[in-house]
Amino acid sequence: MSATSGQSSSHSALRDQVSDVEWQTRCDLAALYRLTHHYKMTDMIYTHLSARLPDQPDHFLINAYGDMFDEVTASNLVKLDMDGNVVGDPTRFNVAGFNIHSGVYGERADVNCVMHTHTRAGVAVAATERGLLPISQHSMIVMPEVSYYDYSGPGTFETPQEIGAGCGKSHCVIMRNHGLLTSGHTIQATFNRMYYLESACQIQCSAAAMGDLRSMDEAVERDTFTVYSKRQANPEMGQLEWPALLRLLDRRGANYRD
Repeated sequence: MSATSGQSSSHSALRDQVSDVEWQTRCDLAALYRLTHHYKMTDMIYTHLSARLPDQPDHFLINAYGDMFDEVTASNLVKLDMDGNVVGDPTRFNVAGFNIHSGVYGERADVNCVMHTHTRAGVAVAATERGLLPISQHSMIVMPEVSYYDYSGPGTFETPQEIGAGCGKSHCVIMRNHGLLTSGHTIQATFNRMYYLESACQIQCSAAAMGDLRSMDEAVERDTFTVYSKRQANPEMGQLEWPALLRLLDRRGANYRD
């Protein structure tokens, strides 16, 4: 049997075993992995994205440990319960990833998706004393929701409860000396936040390399902050862009629905 036919058989078998809502969540989360790869926000196999299952809120999906993000499909995602038990075939998963994601879900009943990245720009800003600065429109989009979490070592050094208490304070977390984390009620909103948080960090790194940073007018900063605070509270955030992002993946032949 060819690899292609084997993958198709596995996809078909799992699709018949799960609910429609779980399969849709699997497809959207697999698309999220592919988009994270497309926008160059990966760190080999060492970061992770997850989604809580709407019909099984005490379970979530995450990548198998060892898969690159452009290898993730709907059928090879791992289902875990909140105690770290794999549902289905035994599969390796990142224990630090489990601690981070289960911790946030345990702290925030309103959160259904979590992204954690180690990008160069994200870690660079996380390693500065002042953190993210209000020097761009991109930064102002996310700053109403930014909080900070002090580094205490790898994710295996702390319990899920400790991580959740620290990273559940807001939807955009700069993990000091470590990376970035975003969360949201939907996969779409979570990606939207990460896209702008990562972009803001990249802009800040580029601007800092060129010399003096220009601050915004205080009144403009205050009014912009107010506008984007309302945007972040919109339950439809990220929905407008999502179909276009999926079309981008389809044009590139991404097999994330397998």
